[in-house]
Amino acid sequence: MQDKPIALVTGANQGIGLQIAKDLVAHGFMVLVGSRDFERGEAAAREVGPDARALQLDVTDQASIAAAAERVGNEFGRLDVLVQNAAISNTNKRPGQSVEEYARTTRPGNVSLDEMRAVWDTNVFGVLAVYQAMLPLLRKAPAARIVNVSSGVGSLTTNSNPAFAYRSIFGPVYPASKTALNALTVAMAIELEPEGIKVNAVSPGFTRTNLNGYAGTATVEDGAREAVRVALLGPDSPTGTFTRWESETIPW
Repeated sequence: MQDKPIALVTGANQGIGLQIAKDLVAHGFMVLVGSRDFERGEAAAREVGPDARALQLDVTDQASIAAAAERVGNEFGRLDVLVQNAAISNTNKRPGQSVEEYARTTRPGNVSLDEMRAVWDTNVFGVLAVYQAMLPLLRKAPAARIVNVSSGVGSLTTNSNPAFAYRSIFGPVYPASKTALNALTVAMAIELEPEGIKVNAVSPGFTRTNLNGYAGTATVEDGAREAVRVALLGPDSPTGTFTRWESETIPW
């Protein structure tokens, strides 16, 4: 049995996921670097260090998810922390197109259902599929934790405020996928509360990553902090919360 606690971070070959992997290793974890492309995952794992292992994991591919769960079970026997970080913001935003311009093409009245389905397949259904596959392994850990990487733009309460700066871009594709992820987080937390497994959602903030074309204002180090903090919460910590760095609560 592996002495170090085991963490799986999805979408960990770049950006916030890669930084979360680095930070968890620094906290004594063996980290599985989930990546759709195994070679990119291997390169990221080498960057993280000797306590990282690449894991081929496409959250939209059930066979890939099942194979990943089987490998984790065979090699480690349990999973202590699952960080659901893999996400996409769009599939058809044109190069050079601003977020505002793209948002105008994804209003409820004109959005492509194929675009919405593609983003939700990763951000919502992919999260649930990985959760279901890894749950037996999480249940074998003494105090498992699940962290779902969400976004403040998914907050219904915030978007209902006319003064919210990003209200105009709230729509059915990326923002609403994070709203749905928040709902999944609450449902998971309710399911697992009797077992002592904590499930929480975090917002990394507007971080400079490939997800937003590197338009963000915060560093990946900043973006990773809350996910890592919540992953390390103790037995008396809350479950079913939505926070940003320094445990500032975001309304649902």
